[in-house]
Formats: sequence, C-alpha cells, structure tokens
Amino acid sequence: MTDSFTLADPNTTDEVPQDHKMVIYQMMTRLFGNKTAVNKMYGTITENGVGKFNDITDPALQALKNLGVSHVWYTGVLEHATMTDYTPYGIAPDDADVVKGRAGSPYAVKDYFDVTPDLAVNVKQRMAEFEALVKRTHANDLKVLIDFIPNHVARSYKSDAKPAGVVDLGEQDDRSKAFAPNNNFYYIPGKAFVVPAGANPLGAAVGPKEDHKYFEMPAKATGNDVFSEHPSINDWYETVKLNYGVDYQNNRQHHFEPVPDTWKKMRDILVFWTRKGVDGFRCDMAEMVPIEFWAYVIPEIKKINPDIVFIGEAYNPQVYRQYLEQGKFDFLYDKVGLYDGLRRLMRGEGNTEDITKVWREESRDFGSHMLRFLENHDEQRIASPDFATDPRTAIPAMTVTATLGSGPVMVYFGQEVGEPANGAEGFSSRDGRTTIFDYWGVPEHQKWMNGGKFDGGRLSAEQKHLRDFYGRLLRLSTSSDAIRRGRFYELQEANNLGKEYEARTVYSYLRYTDKQKLLIVVNFSRDKTLKPTIRIPTEAKQAAGLDPNRFLTYTDLLNNAPATGSLTLTLAPLSAYVFEIKPKE
Repeated sequence: MTDSFTLADPNTTDEVPQDHKMVIYQMMTRLFGNKTAVNKMYGTITENGVGKFNDITDPALQALKNLGVSHVWYTGVLEHATMTDYTPYGIAPDDADVVKGRAGSPYAVKDYFDVTPDLAVNVKQRMAEFEALVKRTHANDLKVLIDFIPNHVARSYKSDAKPAGVVDLGEQDDRSKAFAPNNNFYYIPGKAFVVPAGANPLGAAVGPKEDHKYFEMPAKATGNDVFSEHPSINDWYETVKLNYGVDYQNNRQHHFEPVPDTWKKMRDILVFWTRKGVDGFRCDMAEMVPIEFWAYVIPEIKKINPDIVFIGEAYNPQVYRQYLEQGKFDFLYDKVGLYDGLRRLMRGEGNTEDITKVWREESRDFGSHMLRFLENHDEQRIASPDFATDPRTAIPAMTVTATLGSGPVMVYFGQEVGEPANGAEGFSSRDGRTTIFDYWGVPEHQKWMNGGKFDGGRLSAEQKHLRDFYGRLLRLSTSSDAIRRGRFYELQEANNLGKEYEARTVYSYLRYTDKQKLLIVVNFSRDKTLKPTIRIPTEAKQAAGLDPNRFLTYTDLLNNAPATGSLTLTLAPLSAYVFEIKPKE
C-alpha cells in the first residue's frame, strides 16, 4: 500500500485573503491646493505659492471619495526644517547649510508635536486648522493618514510645541559618549559637524546663514547611518539618526531592557497624534528602526484605537514576514516586488513572470498585507520620460495593482490625470519626480483642481478619460466581493501556448468567492492588438466553484460592456478587462 498525496497547485496559494481593500490617496499637502502657476526655479513661498490645509475643501474631499478613495495620506504635515522665516511666530530660523531646498524636506522633522506653518492661513492657529481638516476629512467619510518618521529628525530639532512635562529629544543626553542606551542621539565625541563640501541648497541664490559654518559640537550621526562628523553630499546630511538602543559601532549590540528612553518618547508622539483623530501612520524607513520597537509600540497605540493602521515603508523581502508577524505592522510597501516588476513591463522591458514571482514567492501567504502602488513621492511619475512617458501604460499595470490581491492600493495626487513632473523645481532637479523640497505648482493636477472647483474643468479629453479609468477601477476594487476578499488563481500556465496569447505581455487570473467570480485579463503591449481565446481549465473552474459542464457568460465590469458567451477576446494595446463570470440562464 502506498501513501497517496496531492501536490500543491502551482497556480494558486493557500492564503485565505483578508479584506483589507483600502484605497489611499497620497497628497503632498503643500502642493495639493496650490493654485499659483509661476513655477520659478528655487522660488520663494511668496513667488511660487503654497497649498494650505484650508484648500482641502469639502468639494475636494468629495471628489476624492467619488474617485473611490477611502484614506487620505496627508504628506508633510509635521513641522520640518525650512528656509522660510517664521521667527515672528516664535519659531527658530533654520540654517540653510542643513536644509534641502527652499521649502525643506518634510522628512527632516523639526518638531514632532507641531504642524508645518506653511500649511496654515493663520500661522498662530496652525494646529486648529489641521484639526479642522481632520474633522472635515472624517465628515466626508474618509480616514486620515500622516507620516511617522521614527529613524531621524532635522539637525535643528527643537520642540516649541511639546506638551507640558515632555523632555525634548537629546535634552538629557550624555554627549561625551558615542552611544549610551538612554541617549536619544548618537555622537562623534570631540568632533564638530562638517557641512558637505558640495552642499548648495539654492543654486546661485544664498539661503539664510548659508556659509558652510553650521555649528554642531559634538557632531551627531547622520540619519542614513553615517557615524562620522563629515557625511557626504549624497547622505541625509540634513538629518540626525535616533538611537533606539542599538550600538551600531559595537556589533549592533542591543540594549532594549529596560525600555530605552527613545522608545517611550516616540510612543508618546504617536499617542499625541492618535488622540487628535489620526486614523493611521505611514512609517518612514521602518526597517531602519529595530523590529523590537515596533513590537512594543504598535500594540501600545492600538490600546487607544484598535482600528488604527500602521503601514511600513519596507524594501527587504527577506524580512517582510518578520515585520508583519513580530513587528505587528498591518501593511508593508510592495515596492521591490510588484512595483519594480510592473515598472519594467510598463517600460517594455519586463515579463509577466515578475508578477508570478510576487504572489508565488515573495508574499505567498500574506499578500493581503502588502500595499501596492505605481507612484508615490519617492518614485518617478509614470508620465515622465524617466519612467514610461505615456500615462496610459498605467491601465494594465494599475488594474493588476488594484485587483491582484485584497490588500490596500495607493494613488499619488496627479497620477490619475497623467502629471509628468516636468521641469527642474530647484533643489529637486529634472528627475521625473514631483518635488518634496521646493514650493511649486503641479500643472496637470491644477487643471483638475480648476481654481478650487475640483471638477476637472481644465483637463483635456485624454486626461478625463484617464481619470475616468482610475475611478472605475478603484470603485470596482472596493465594491467587488471577489476583489475585496476572494481567492486567486493564475491562468498563465493554462494559456501560455495559446494562439495570440503572448504570455510575456498578457496576464490573466481569477479572483473568486462564493458570491462572485471574476476573470481579469490585461495586455501590457504598447502596439499589439491580440486576439487570444482565454482558457479556464477544469481545475480552475472547480476551485472557483464553477460547474465545468455549464455554459458561462462574461460581463466586463471595468469597461461596462455587455455580456458575452465567448472568451475569444480582442485585447487592444494597453488594455484591461474585469469579467464577471456567471452561469448562463
């Protein structure tokens, strides 16, 4: 008698998907509502303008809600180092030697307990204006995400707004030691900080105090783990690294018991914002902070709000599972896997096998916990020559991004109208990205904003068509039972020998629950119309609960097309289809 066993089906996984289908709209808050179109290189806040909390009006939020959005990530809310002078409001000026760009990087936080004065109409009332935005967002049935930047702060960090009794970061450090478990910073004793020789934050213009003589003694370690008094021009020299009890220069020895002072201070910062009604945090460079801190702090914050969301910016697939299970993150970036693979396909360089590798290997049984996207503030715009030039390349790629799994999906403001990020804004050069360092108007986004009407009144027909696609896709992904919580079955193996099924550029799969069965087919080719006959094998039909002996009908929900009984399809270049499968009556 021999043991019988069944090999796992290589076209699917054992993951029972969880319904985590959030749709996140990331906006660079200072750029979103800016109506000024001057766009002078290195322009000041007066010349180039700046968006305010108050510009994010009810009509703006309703337009996002109608697009299918569930969460708004307000990027750059926390007060950060800047070259704009707010001394009349009691805010200490910053030294241009350690500020990147006229506006400054939102990731060089200057006060964890305050919001950036750029975003307020009445600077003295800036926190009240932010609190009103939170209430307005909630009133429009949307949730609020903000950044939590745990790894580093601005060199000029000093909290003016900290609550009574709070001891500032570094205030009680023993600066004679390179490392001490309860120091908040790392030091280079006896050495003064040296501004990188190539630092030139405003080009030909000279910023406040820009003289390469910024004084810091002893020097603090730089944010990207540079334990030297002279970081390079390519380092995060405007920031300093926070100390979570890891002695990096002594074989990374851990000093986690008793709980380090930095852990407690960062917990209190998260509590502060949670109590202001923030619904979640996008955690910057989460892997640069010890996983033990996350395991400690996330449950602490969930005691206050069990539904609060923690999203980790992560780039090492080898530790994804650890950060989800031990670190207690709700979601992690799927950048190195799905984003990178889709980017290659959109540029005509890739292969759909990259998609297979993501679900089969990288996030095999935790795909529901991966945040998927095609743009964010760190990445190049799809419509830029640096990426794909043609924003329509997003049609197949965004369809896969939104429907491959039941986890969250993200759109960056302007993506939905094909913003190409043209021009050199200043510190942010002509690099295909929308600046996070400069004051700027975002031209194609401004056409949708239409002077504050947020009605797309100045968009071209092509842009309206693109935005309509995003809306149809995002609304479908949040309303469909199969996309929200369905299992997955890939159809590449069943079709790769089919006539006109070019498996390098065509990708197809099922998503299904007991209530709904979907067939998704996309064509990444820019120039080929293909006419394959899609085959759904018997084992796939059985897995999805479809009777292999019944005739079926297919209704394209994405493109609002009538039902058909045939799977001989005409796949236009850069096209996507989401068919609902039903037995023929």
